[in-house]
Amino acid sequence: MADDGHGSSASGDDDMPDIVDVVMEMGRAPEDLSADAPSPPLPAVRPGPRVSEHLERLADRAQNYVEAASSANTRRAYAADWKHFGSWCRRQGIEVFPPDPQVIGLYITACASGAVTGDKRPNSVSTIERRLSSLTWNYAQRGQALDRKDRHIATVMAGIRNTHAAPPRQKEAVLPEDLIAMLETLDRGTLRGLRDRAMLLLGFTGGLRRSEVVGLDCGRDQTEDSSGWIEILEKGLLITLRGKTGWREVEIGRGSSDATCPVVAVQIWLKLARIAHGPLFRRVTGQGKAVGSNRLNDQEVARLVKRTALAAGVRGDLPEGQRGKLFAGHSLRAGLASSAEVDERHVQKQLGHASAEMTRKYQRRRDRFRVNLTKASGL
Repeated sequence: MADDGHGSSASGDDDMPDIVDVVMEMGRAPEDLSADAPSPPLPAVRPGPRVSEHLERLADRAQNYVEAASSANTRRAYAADWKHFGSWCRRQGIEVFPPDPQVIGLYITACASGAVTGDKRPNSVSTIERRLSSLTWNYAQRGQALDRKDRHIATVMAGIRNTHAAPPRQKEAVLPEDLIAMLETLDRGTLRGLRDRAMLLLGFTGGLRRSEVVGLDCGRDQTEDSSGWIEILEKGLLITLRGKTGWREVEIGRGSSDATCPVVAVQIWLKLARIAHGPLFRRVTGQGKAVGSNRLNDQEVARLVKRTALAAGVRGDLPEGQRGKLFAGHSLRAGLASSAEVDERHVQKQLGHASAEMTRKYQRRRDRFRVNLTKASGL
């Protein structure tokens, strides 16, 4: 699900299980198995009549691990999909439990046809596949298995893909000349302009996802919600990132010009914003004259890329309404992958991809028409 993230209108982290309550209330009646019930907690040790402070501390720590197992966006999406399915079942007079492949097949058919009340239009194939994953996960948390390979689900899903699947709508790659033009639209005389320059340059040269850009701290072990930290060295900037498969390092060398050097941009931002500890990129308040303490939301990266790309006239050959849909945070990652004339393995490592095949999906225009088989065939 690469930028980098899942969007959803679901409720927030309140839908996560509270393990403290579970430990404190052992011996209660079994939990409500309704579609609106929160995801059940992890198994807990059954304590004696009185819960010790030690167990309470362990419960708090376990709750933190539960939340760390998946991103907040994923949890919100899974909670929203579970609620969506439960509402549909109630309207049809169908029981949510036990999981019934025939019911799931009817549900995804309704999603594909736009027959789910409240949906303005049919769900896309990717949305339906995410809903299936959400249902599988939610049922598993309740100790019940949903077999997605059952013919009532698999066959219907195959038909939905064949009927409704469309080519992926990839975001436009921001190439180096585009990025330079975008930087020129920012005011270097304001803190907001300096911050935005640093964000664009760091996101591009690091091939970072938008969540990785805003999740950085100035140093190691400074905040609990960070995705990594930076170290400014003589030859460049070293980023240490926490990913799904562990930690990785991203090297960002110094540029050939101070005007486009990501390291210089970050140094200027840190110096003039007077930031030495905590989140690297923060909100600029007070009409652009003061820097807050709160970390930026990752949506700000997408908005920044879109705003500056439009202001710079990138893809000016297209109508403005169409241009506005082309740019987002992934445009920076795709831009680096498409423009870096180096061995593909280096690009793959920078982007943190497990396979070269995934990296090639980001190389929007790198090899297009480089080999002309028409002329090579003699025509």
